[in-house]
Amino acid sequence: MSLVLVGMSGGVDSSVAAAVLVDAGHEVVGVTMRLWGGDADTGCCSVSDVDDARRVADQLGIDHVVFNFSDDFEKHVVTPYVDGHRAGITPNPCIECNRHLKFERLAERAHLLGFDAVATGHHAQIERRNDRWALRRGADPAKDQSYVLHMADQATLARTLLPIGAMHKDEVRAIAREIGLRTAGKPDSQDVCFIRSDEGRARFLGDRIPLRAAAVVDTDGVDIGRVESVETVTIGQRRGLGLPGGGPVRYVVDVDHADPDRPVVVVGAHDHLLRDAMTVGSMSWTDAPVSGDVLVQVSAHGEPMAATIDGPDASGRYTVTTARPHRRVAPGQSAVLYDLADDCVLGGGIVVD
Repeated sequence: MSLVLVGMSGGVDSSVAAAVLVDAGHEVVGVTMRLWGGDADTGCCSVSDVDDARRVADQLGIDHVVFNFSDDFEKHVVTPYVDGHRAGITPNPCIECNRHLKFERLAERAHLLGFDAVATGHHAQIERRNDRWALRRGADPAKDQSYVLHMADQATLARTLLPIGAMHKDEVRAIAREIGLRTAGKPDSQDVCFIRSDEGRARFLGDRIPLRAAAVVDTDGVDIGRVESVETVTIGQRRGLGLPGGGPVRYVVDVDHADPDRPVVVVGAHDHLLRDAMTVGSMSWTDAPVSGDVLVQVSAHGEPMAATIDGPDASGRYTVTTARPHRRVAPGQSAVLYDLADDCVLGGGIVVD
């Protein structure tokens, strides 16, 4: 029997993760991280989610505590999110939350308090292979979250439990209903947790940084429009650009911040988005670094692409070359590498270009 600290976000997945651990005979304490000090009505940062987690812990007969990590969340998630949009990149706050809060700050606190392991309700699997730890995809392809856990190294994997990774989501909900958990029918969280659904990204950013208008030009440099906030524009976007209708579909193919006082949004046809390589920095590995043939995935539920990885270069960056052209990935997003069997995560990093 182990002493396990299970992260309880107030959702059905973490609720069932805690229930599975209790049923297996572990000594379990539930913890909810208070992350966002501002107003929230969605995701895992709202007051109602904390209350749901506490009530589920009561139902399971386990202790429940709340850790206030709001300063860490502001430093490692919210501030980089705002700064990234100001600099013209598209950050992934959920990945940074996993990196800095769940696999760093929470694990550190658990160790200090004498816990043997930390558990979460993520849909992914950890197993021992050839005396090394492996991070595998979750059993439910539609809910697999291995992409957002790619930063977990050997030490992290050794002290982490993912109790529902081998289940499909309908099985998770069935267990929750069977034991009468209040979260059994609760919808999955989809949005950035610190942005209110009635507020939106533009207002959130506009309350923190000046939003700049930008000219919209085609690939020949011809001025065809204007956007009110370049900070909310991302590579691949085709809606919300205020362009006249009736013409060909246009996508954002570049955002030029060379002159910070006069940013420019470049739009073009879909073919203008196609690339056969990307540069990736800030790489982390689940085990030893790899090179050569891999599969690369560039969004949480994107299609894995055959690729090769080379590097690092003198600046520590890697080049990932895909077997077929792919849509350009917005800088700031994560490229995650899998083995050729499309099962185990090898590592991942942040797309630079």
